[in-house]
Amino acid sequence: MDFEFLDHPADIGFRARGSTLEHLFENCAHALIAIILDPAEIRGSKEIVLTAEGPDRESLLVNWLNEVLYYVDTKRLAFKLFAVEFPSPEQIRAVARFEARDPLRHPVRLSVKAVTYHQLRVSSVEGAWVAEVYVDV
Repeated sequence: MDFEFLDHPADIGFRARGSTLEHLFENCAHALIAIILDPAEIRGSKEIVLTAEGPDRESLLVNWLNEVLYYVDTKRLAFKLFAVEFPSPEQIRAVARFEARDPLRHPVRLSVKAVTYHQLRVSSVEGAWVAEVYVDV
């Protein structure tokens, strides 16, 4: 996974990279999970399909990450892997490997309220994709 955390006075952010847009969205989801849980403790023995829509790349990314967050918070899932595809430029579909969250193995590192548009950036740089995302904690 290719991401790093970014400092911010009130929130937390990350910069993710990917050789393709699909890999970028996968790495963004991994970064979000790493903020919330310790990914080393997640086994991911089951599969689920996640979808999101958005009129542009930035909205699609925010909606995608908020969908992942919804399943982590509401459905109590711990995600290990994501295989992303784009059925259209406005849609994302991902097969995600997960397991049910166990409070002993998956303690919450940081509670994320939402993925925001604050300083959001998605761009192509020298043949690769880069995103900067901040989340509300």
